[in-house]
Amino acid sequence: MTSLTLAKALNEGMRKAMEDDPKVLIMGEDVGKLGGVFRVTDGLQKDFGEQRVIDTPLAESGIIGTAIGLALRGYRPVCEIQFDGFVFPAADQIITQLAKMPLRSLGKLRLPVVVRIPCGGGIGAVEHHSESPEAYFTHTAGLRVVACSNPVDGYTMIQQAIRSDDPVVFFEPKRRYWEKAEVDTAASAADWTPFDQARVVRQGSDVTLLAYGPMVKTCLEAATAAEDDGRSVEVVDLRSLNPLDVDRVVESVSRTGRCIVVHEAPIYNGFGAEIAARVTERCFYSLEAPVLRVGGPSTPYPPSRLEDHYLPDLDRVLEAVDRVFAF
Repeated sequence: MTSLTLAKALNEGMRKAMEDDPKVLIMGEDVGKLGGVFRVTDGLQKDFGEQRVIDTPLAESGIIGTAIGLALRGYRPVCEIQFDGFVFPAADQIITQLAKMPLRSLGKLRLPVVVRIPCGGGIGAVEHHSESPEAYFTHTAGLRVVACSNPVDGYTMIQQAIRSDDPVVFFEPKRRYWEKAEVDTAASAADWTPFDQARVVRQGSDVTLLAYGPMVKTCLEAATAAEDDGRSVEVVDLRSLNPLDVDRVVESVSRTGRCIVVHEAPIYNGFGAEIAARVTERCFYSLEAPVLRVGGPSTPYPPSRLEDHYLPDLDRVLEAVDRVFAF
């Protein structure tokens, strides 16, 4: 077991993937000599060379377009979008080409491209640097969308994403980059949790909290705090947003009878709405209360001095726990 931050776990995961497959390439703005803004790719260009860790121009559409071409020639590009708010210039390539080309070719063409996106707020950044754009991509058929929340998943899930023959949008919670955990880097891939499966990270019996990415830790803290009120809270880390592991969600909610979905993105038309609908359809006769959602308000992400008022926190999650027991 090795103690790694999330950033270092992702780095080690990509390093292992590059060692195992010479067709794996890293590309993005400042990923080479600088090692990325968050140093997630630190040292990879030094060890693998400029032909495999490529500093690109500041052109997100060009990064993804080039990656598509490389994938068609047999490579496995891993693209870094420097910040979440910069992915939108690349949205045309991701949505109209990357997601659709395999189906357009009736499966004859495969596009094993990973698009890494540091996501979410909480780091005091400027405008366009603290977005949560997952709903845009979960709505796009043809893309796998996953979100790691901790170093263990960072290490394994990035390797699983790179090995996938499907295009993968890979969300990384930037405010969790520096948090540590023990990672078994020697474990066999056969022992890893498949990256399209949810995981119960805390067991409980009274209410289920469903979260992903940066909000998993917040929900775990809320579950601990709720014990003081005698409430047993189960926390499920969704991990995969598309496909969604509905069966594991249904199993948990059917036992607890109550469900709260938590994410940083605005509640209105957020990914939590899809989860709430699925849970209501599948667990209708088990629910003791309506499915509640906790998220951001329907407003652009505010200046950093106001982000603490925008982001869901421990108190807002606990308030939702209180409400779900009031019905």
